[in-house]
Amino acid sequence: MTTGEGEATSDTVAAPSAGESGRRRPGPLGANYWKLFASATMTNLGDGLMGVAVLWLASAITRDPTAIALVGLASRLPWLVFSLPAGVITDRYDRRVLVAAMDVVRVVLIAAFALVVLSHQGGLPDPEALEAGTADPPAEATLLLTLLCLLALLLGCCEVVRDNSAQTLMAAVVSKGNLERANGRLWGAETAMNNFVGPPLGGVLIAVALALPFFSSAGLLAAGVVLIVLLTGQFRPKGQSTTGRIRWRAEMAEGFTWLWRHRLLRTLAFLLGGMNMLSSIAFVLMVLFVQEVLGLFEGWQFGAVITGIAVGAFIGSLTADRIATRLTSGTSLFAAIGVEVVTFTVIGLTSSPVVVWLAGVLSGVAIVLWNVITVSLRQRIIPDQLLGRVNSLYRFFGWGTISLGTLLGGVLVSAGEPFLGREWALRMPFLLAGAAYVVLLLLALPRLTTAKIEAAQAAAEGAAAPAASD
Repeated sequence: MTTGEGEATSDTVAAPSAGESGRRRPGPLGANYWKLFASATMTNLGDGLMGVAVLWLASAITRDPTAIALVGLASRLPWLVFSLPAGVITDRYDRRVLVAAMDVVRVVLIAAFALVVLSHQGGLPDPEALEAGTADPPAEATLLLTLLCLLALLLGCCEVVRDNSAQTLMAAVVSKGNLERANGRLWGAETAMNNFVGPPLGGVLIAVALALPFFSSAGLLAAGVVLIVLLTGQFRPKGQSTTGRIRWRAEMAEGFTWLWRHRLLRTLAFLLGGMNMLSSIAFVLMVLFVQEVLGLFEGWQFGAVITGIAVGAFIGSLTADRIATRLTSGTSLFAAIGVEVVTFTVIGLTSSPVVVWLAGVLSGVAIVLWNVITVSLRQRIIPDQLLGRVNSLYRFFGWGTISLGTLLGGVLVSAGEPFLGREWALRMPFLLAGAAYVVLLLLALPRLTTAKIEAAQAAAEGAAAPAASD
């Protein structure tokens, strides 16, 4: 379960605590929210196009699992090495400016790479020779693969700052009473664009021209920047000095200490890290799994198969708060992990695209259910002056493992192929992930209970009350 939490993010607290049950009906979300919503919708559509285009370009250059995994590793490595400084930056500067600035850099990078693809796509290897394993990538293809890794690395650095800033921005755009509704709707739109509309549309654009999805993504990002700039209000961190020299070590340590002492959030961060690592091990070579195990070699077919997760996530965005209320928050988290045990195992054993798609639907619901509880929980209980640093540290533990899993997934398939054969080597990561999720479920059972979640919210409300009166 790659529990996204990406972009301006996803999530909504589950069952309300006793202190919340009597609060007034929340008001409208406001103009700022809808600007953020529209910006996130366009940005995530661009990301959806990029997701397919990058993987398809890599698979058009090489069939080596480790080489393709390196592209994914490059995009995720910044979460491991850059998360903590990014948190300090988020708590120092205007979060709206940070989001807009990082998206402007992404526009420039993607547009420049699109021009490179346009001028070099004629030098790609012959597809039939590549599939047969008899083609050596020409110099132009090697150059494209190198630049693709560099692009992924630079975009990843931008996204660490951008996504962390966007997640903290939400707490300043809507009231706490509106967080569930605001995050849920935003998550639904992001997921629909990133995983449902973007991938198949990217496949269609690839058929027209390999560079077209890159150009389209840059244009959508640029439009999103305009809407972010139009946000009105104050988006600097509250209760935190934003002037003077940055004390990097001391300020990072402050966020680390707060998270480490909060047992519930610390547990959630470690569990998220385990889940994301397992998901990246399995899904980093999904493009090869779809092509060689499911027998689908058209770009639009690959995009269509992975829309199952998006459909499930969209359903989850509409129902997660009700599911969490019905099951309670703790039970919902256990259910989310348990569903992934089933989905990874089923994908690893089937050869049916329909079954893979249906498993993706279930997985998408589970991902949103997890996010709906955990992201809004963080937005509620972390003090605003620490929100950027604690969020970044949380993501360091929760997302930093993705880079490790991405590399490990490629290595496992390459190492397993001589013993298991190509097909079962591609199946193996899914089956291993399914088995490992059972271990995570057992670890979560005594640690993530509804009582502990409600107690954490009540404690945060109690701590905030004296601060407000001061």
